[in-house]
Amino acid sequence: MVLTSRSIAGVALFGTAVAACLALVGAAGGAAAQSFPTKPIRVVVPFPPGAGPDQLARLLSVPMQEVLGQPLVVENRAGAQGTIAATDVARANPDGHTLLMGTNTTQAANVGLFKKLAYDPLKDFAYVARLAQTSLILAVRSDFPATSAKEFIAVAKAKRGELSGGFGSGGAQVSLGLLRSLGGIEFVEVPYKGIPIAVGEVVGGQIAFTFTDFTAGIGQWKAGRLKLLGVTSRNRSALAPEVPALAEDLPGFEITIWWGLMAPAGTPRDTVQRLSEAALGALNRPDVRQRLAGLSVDPAAMGPDDFTKFVAVEVPRWVKQIRDAGILPE
Repeated sequence: MVLTSRSIAGVALFGTAVAACLALVGAAGGAAAQSFPTKPIRVVVPFPPGAGPDQLARLLSVPMQEVLGQPLVVENRAGAQGTIAATDVARANPDGHTLLMGTNTTQAANVGLFKKLAYDPLKDFAYVARLAQTSLILAVRSDFPATSAKEFIAVAKAKRGELSGGFGSGGAQVSLGLLRSLGGIEFVEVPYKGIPIAVGEVVGGQIAFTFTDFTAGIGQWKAGRLKLLGVTSRNRSALAPEVPALAEDLPGFEITIWWGLMAPAGTPRDTVQRLSEAALGALNRPDVRQRLAGLSVDPAAMGPDDFTKFVAVEVPRWVKQIRDAGILPE
């Protein structure tokens, strides 16, 4: 075939047109990515108002809205250890407009607490950002006849299974199991839809004790309605250094809980990244960190890749803790 000047010019013109089309496609894709979000973002919290994850979601919603340009609407869907909310988000449209403020309960402990889940924590979510971690506290009403974990165990042994303890999360349920196994005591377990409800029942005298996070329990403690007998972390909390770690009386007692944002699996990577940057940017604000410190909550930032790897390790770790605590799946 002989190429004439006219045919060469035609080929060049065709190539230019193709390049222009590709450039337009790329620009359109970029514009689509930049257009997110196009409507309010729904943040589903698996526990009731006042719980730690709820307070964190509401604390971050305003600074995230400033970055994303759309409001974040917090929706509480409590019940069944967070499985109702987690299932809802796992089945939502993966466009980034529905998020879960997930926790170690929904994304790890529930694998060991239930015989069958309606969602797979590792396959059904795109992990956006881990945000915070904290500990739980063994709490009793102010008139309970004990001022330490050791005294509490003595009372529980004397009562011979008469005490009732409530739990409102997977972490609290596992803490009860560890208290039973390490303390050698028996008691009646009472499930609740969330930690704040269990705290209210302790204050009201309906149950004897619970495990609460500081976000739900600190107000009642400062008001003199609760006594805090021990934290579940390895070391004492800076917010209440006078409260010992439970491990001081019960070696091996250690529970740390965490909270983070996740989207349905299949959410576009650039959307996940934008959400992650907005969440972690909000977490890094001095005013946000100050408020978290006041709740004895530690920022624990992780981006999508590290958070995904973290959860993959957390699932078997929590399953083992649940088994070691003698808890049978429902």
